[in-house]
Amino acid sequence: MQEGVLEYPIGGHKFAYSVQYKEHLLSQKTEFQQIDVYDTYCFGKLLTLDGHVQLSSLDEFAYHEALVHIPLLSLNNPKRALVVGGGDGGVLRELCRWNSLEQIEMVEIDKRVIEACRKALPELSNGAFDDPRVTVHIADAIQFLAEVKEPYDFIVMDITDAYEGEDDSLSQSLFSEKFHLDTKNALNETGFLVSQADNHVFCPYSLENLKKVMGKYFSQVSSFQALVPSFGGFSAYCLASKGAVLRQDWPGCKELDLKYLNRTTYELALQPLPFCVGSWNAPVS
Repeated sequence: MQEGVLEYPIGGHKFAYSVQYKEHLLSQKTEFQQIDVYDTYCFGKLLTLDGHVQLSSLDEFAYHEALVHIPLLSLNNPKRALVVGGGDGGVLRELCRWNSLEQIEMVEIDKRVIEACRKALPELSNGAFDDPRVTVHIADAIQFLAEVKEPYDFIVMDITDAYEGEDDSLSQSLFSEKFHLDTKNALNETGFLVSQADNHVFCPYSLENLKKVMGKYFSQVSSFQALVPSFGGFSAYCLASKGAVLRQDWPGCKELDLKYLNRTTYELALQPLPFCVGSWNAPVS
């Protein structure tokens, strides 16, 4: 396919990027969503679902390393992990760096996302789908979580956003109170549940809503952030537990051979932002 220009929204539809691409590498309509992969000049390969950017090869490692390793670095010898969504394989790749993990499961509703990404973005999963510790379930996460028998040390929600003004989004039900009650029951007493929470500068409602619903079931709820240019500059994450808390000091992780996460970016991740949409006229203390 010939080159062109892709415009994609950041969160809702109040702000968008316009990106020139060299080639439209893949376009598939599935039972659940539209999958596209573009080769762009600025971001490298860019994956979109229903027109919303999910990752780019320029900075996906920043998003995935923060999502996975910031919580795991505060856990003691985790053994079992579950990924909800994440069909592109980036979260699996990062989880597979942890030798302590003995079981890594994924529940993904759309198998064609996995197939498309293994075809067009094989470097993203980097062989993680073939790791013997990994089991992939093609299933509805709502039913899957309701039937979990053995709890996990770590649950990662790498799902599409529930966008403002789009009540029929694929993952809308995964932000419900019933779903988070089931995640609480599926998490062990010392583990973490973490979810991506959109761009908290331009779409603060995503993080606010997650904190509110998680706070009804978990005793500890907090958030952190990462720098992700293709997401409009920032990505937020919401973290919940039955008592576990993040380390405030940099624990070090040389053995993981990471590209984004270091002492500086870890400390930045835990700092509150001084701005977001809706706070421009807030009084200065």
